[in-house]
Order: sequence, then C-alpha cells, then structure tokens
Amino acid sequence: MATANFTGDGEQKTFEQLLCSAGLTEKLSGQLIFILVLNSFLSVTAFLGNALILMALHKESSLHPPPKLLLRNLATTDLCVGLIAEPLYVTSRISALNEWSMCRYISMAALITGNILCGVSLMVLAAISADRLLALLLGLRYKQVVTLNRVYVIVITFWFVSTVHSAMYIWNPVITFWYGTTGLPLSLVTSIFSYTKIFYILRNHQNQIQDHVQQPNQTNQLNIARYKKAVSTAIWLQLTLVACYLPLGVVTALVTSGGRSSSLYNAWCYAVTLAYLNSSLNPILYCWKLEEVRQVVKNTIKQVLCNCFST
Repeated sequence: MATANFTGDGEQKTFEQLLCSAGLTEKLSGQLIFILVLNSFLSVTAFLGNALILMALHKESSLHPPPKLLLRNLATTDLCVGLIAEPLYVTSRISALNEWSMCRYISMAALITGNILCGVSLMVLAAISADRLLALLLGLRYKQVVTLNRVYVIVITFWFVSTVHSAMYIWNPVITFWYGTTGLPLSLVTSIFSYTKIFYILRNHQNQIQDHVQQPNQTNQLNIARYKKAVSTAIWLQLTLVACYLPLGVVTALVTSGGRSSSLYNAWCYAVTLAYLNSSLNPILYCWKLEEVRQVVKNTIKQVLCNCFST
C-alpha cells in the first residue's frame, strides 16, 4: 500500500501516523476531551436536525423536484456527518489519546469518510448555483431541460467521483490531496460565476423596468421574489460551508507540507470541529430561509412532543 510521506522529527510519517503521534496528544489531553465532548454533541444535533429537514422536504410539495432533490442530497450528507463521520472522528481522537494500535486505521477511515461527504457537499452546492442560473436563463424551457432523472444522474455521479477520489487515499494519498486542491476551488469558482451572472441579469432586468417605467404584473413579481429567496438560501448555504471548511483546508495544507507541532495539531482538531459544525448549522438555515420547510418542521416537532406527552 503506497502512502504519502510527510516529514516529522527527522523521519517519514504518513498523515494518519502524525495524527496518532503520542507526542502530539499527550500535551493536549484536556483540550482533546473538550473537543471530543463538543463533537459528540454536534453529532447528535447534526443527525436530528437533518433528519427533521429530510422529513420536511419529503412532505413539502411546493418546491420544484430537481432543486428539492439537490437540497435533500445536501441534507443527507449532513446527516451522514452526524451519523458516521463525527463518531469516527471522535473514536480516532480517543484512540490517539489512549495510544490504541488501531488508531492509524480508524483515522484513515475518518479522513476518507470526511473527504467523501465534503466533496459531495461542495459539488451539490455548485450544482444548486448552476440550477438557479439555468432557471433564470431558460425560463419556460427550464422544466424541459432540468429534469428529475438528469439530476439523479448528476447526484449519483457526484457520489461516485467523490468516493473514488477519496478511496484513492488508501493507495496514494497524494492523489486525494491534489484532487482536493483542484476540485474544491473548481466547485467554488462554479458557484461564484453562477451567482455573479444571476446578480448581473437581475440588475439589468430591474434597470430595464425602471428605464421603460414598466409595472410588472403581480405574477411576475411573486415569481421573482420567490426566485430571489431561493438564490438567497443557496448563497447562505455556500457562504456557511466556505466559512466552516476554509480553516481546515489551511491547517491541513500546513500539516501535509511538513508542519508538526502540538499547536498545529490542536488547530487541526478545532478546524475539523468547525467543519463538522456546518452540518448542524445547515438545518437552521433551511428553517430560517425556507418558510415552507420551517412550518413542516414546527408541525413535526409538535406532533412528536404531543405523542411523547400522551404516552
């Protein structure tokens, strides 16, 4: 099994060996315990929050099926973070703290799982931005071009590509790291281009209305308002993910370039926690920006509470 080597204390070590190094963990046992407790809590909130969102999206019928499928897929990745990725991360840090012999393999599983889910989330957000742009550009042809079956194919492709490139870590981690350094910026560039184009088109449309002193009919006003709300939701999801994942990208780059110190290791642990926090924040954004989803979530919570108290 080929592995990427990083320098540490005059010897070559793999990334997961550095994360399992006793020298990095023994000085930070107190902070690690705090991080483990925090991630355990975030694991529960991510799972429960996104389970509620998936239930709400399943019941909600006013959203168009293709963008609804993308939102459901994004919520699914966040749910998997709480159900799989964070428990693996907590277990890997416990194994490092207790110097378990399986630490390296648990850390590898946590890294691969995190890479898969992060990759899918970024590609889905890029697809959401492109979907919003196509809805604006195609107009009435949108429903003919952007069909549910085509979106299913795209989503399956995202999962396949992200799984393959992340699994390559087992044979050659350099491929995974290089894919991350090229794939992640490409997803962000796609989103930035789409939203910039959207704002440019909407501004020109507004200027044309003002120049010709036209009053758009009520239906068009409602459609534009709903479209802007959908774009606003997508932008908030995108910005939140970037804010949560950017520190992890910076710290990981420093670690893989040869950095090895207790402070850098500590920073990496907090950066991973911040990245996983994104999965707990997204359900809040759904409820804040999507009134239909918020109402269904409220009704679901009330129903669950009523059933609990009635028994």
